[in-house]
Amino acid sequence: MYDNNCGCGYGSEMRRFLTTEEKVEMLKDYKEELQKELKAVDERIKALGKNN
Repeated sequence: MYDNNCGCGYGSEMRRFLTTEEKVEMLKDYKEELQKELKAVDERIKALGKNN
């Protein structure tokens, strides 16, 4: 599952514990992706409304 050298399941790609700053950054990234998704949904709703 993880690409590592020790075979323990935890490699350089995935750590068990994140700093507060890392968690905040991940949440900001997640929020941005959700906002993009919402914009796309709104655009789709408008496009479907034009067809009806």
